Amino acid sequence: MPTIKTWLFIALGGFCAAYLIIFVAALRRRGSAETIAPTPLLGAIGFVTNFFDTLGIGSFATTTSLFKLWKLVKDEVIPGTLNVGHTLPTVTQAFIYIAIIEVDMKTLILMIAAAVLGAWLGAGVVSGWSRRKVQIGMGGALLAAAVLLLLKIFSIAPAGAGTFGLDGTHLAIGLVGNFILGALMSLGIGLYAPCLILISLLGMVETTAFPIMMGSCAFLMPVGSAEFIRKKKFDLRATIGLALGGIPAVLIAAKIVRSLDLYYVRWLVVVVVVYTAISMLRSAKSERKSARQAEAAN
Repeated sequence: MPTIKTWLFIALGGFCAAYLIIFVAALRRRGSAETIAPTPLLGAIGFVTNFFDTLGIGSFATTTSLFKLWKLVKDEVIPGTLNVGHTLPTVTQAFIYIAIIEVDMKTLILMIAAAVLGAWLGAGVVSGWSRRKVQIGMGGALLAAAVLLLLKIFSIAPAGAGTFGLDGTHLAIGLVGNFILGALMSLGIGLYAPCLILISLLGMVETTAFPIMMGSCAFLMPVGSAEFIRKKKFDLRATIGLALGGIPAVLIAAKIVRSLDLYYVRWLVVVVVVYTAISMLRSAKSERKSARQAEAAN
């Protein structure tokens, strides 16, 4: 008789299959192999960011920083590229961590459902935003991510009290929180750091955040990605690079996750994230200035 976890894996496989069908259709529509083949740099970015993503640091902020540093992807399509490109590596993470880490299945399934609903509603809005709105939204989201990482570094975020599931009011708070975090994924802010803090605030063992946050992202990213793909709000070459580089990185990182000291890595991420956030907000300011000059000229 299949267990609840088995059915969850089957459902995750179905979501992944639906994503692949939509993505392959996009490949056929948008060009030959020569125009969509990723560069080695894009593959390397996929490897590095997903390696640290598997360790619980998150991949959205670091990927955005590297895209901005080398001017690889246009600002307005970065949110879509992050969601579409990191989907397959994240699904791989979810299969691994749901299998090996103990967590109450009712809590896990409900938290995943809340995040998926948030992402579905959020992607429909963000995918239609202008370049300047995306810049402002991502700039603010990245600064929020930096604050959450600092809370973790300085141990200001509370430690879990030892439970493996939620009930009653705590469960309701968790569902609302994960719904909001799912919606924020559409802006390019990763779910991992805030979800880890949310789980700790609600009194759960910190390790239970891994299957919850990775399972949430693995289900919600195919849902959000479908909207970005439909509206062509993503960079196809960068997306393929993230996926091809990311999957092997996840398999490698999963084997060493318990033995690596992430303290200095988290500090590096904070510095890079703040730099990128400031860069995004400055770009938004420049866009506004250029628009005003254009209006004055007319």
